[in-house]
Amino acid sequence: MRLFVSVDLPDEFAQPIADLQAELSDASGLNVTDPEQAHVTLTFLGEVDEDRLPTLADELAAAVDDAGVDPFPVRYGGLGVFPDLEYISVVWLGVEAGGGQLTELHESIEDRTTAMGFDPEDHDFTPHVTLARMEHAGGKELVQEFVRDRDPTIGETTVEAVRLTESTLTSDGPVYSTVERFPLE
Repeated sequence: MRLFVSVDLPDEFAQPIADLQAELSDASGLNVTDPEQAHVTLTFLGEVDEDRLPTLADELAAAVDDAGVDPFPVRYGGLGVFPDLEYISVVWLGVEAGGGQLTELHESIEDRTTAMGFDPEDHDFTPHVTLARMEHAGGKELVQEFVRDRDPTIGETTVEAVRLTESTLTSDGPVYSTVERFPLE
């Protein structure tokens, strides 16, 4: 199973995200993500044997408890890219408020999952929602202009749970399904 740990955006954010992505429709080489599957990845775990699921679920529940984060508001807005504007691989929507709590959850989860033998992230954690991936630099200038000139705010919501998500790769792109939810309390 290909797994990651995430915080989901509410369904009502799908249309504003799609509208934002539509502004990039002329950018050659850019593949947008499905706005109905918008999420913040807290930790990517990769391929996991199904027999590890019970232990992983226990560790994730403990990590969420360890983080000591109650339900909290998150405001999504602002734009950015990875790794930088000269070489764009990912275009993302940022987090204007609530990033501290998302980072606490990420750190607590990563502590537990690395202790289980999963690889830690090889970069600093930046809470974000992936809007698109750049396959080639054909539309780079349009993306650079979009990121520099736009400062959208999508909306605010309350994060009440973290989920363990399975990603099934299909010819139409990844399909995400919830393996387990971990409520914040």
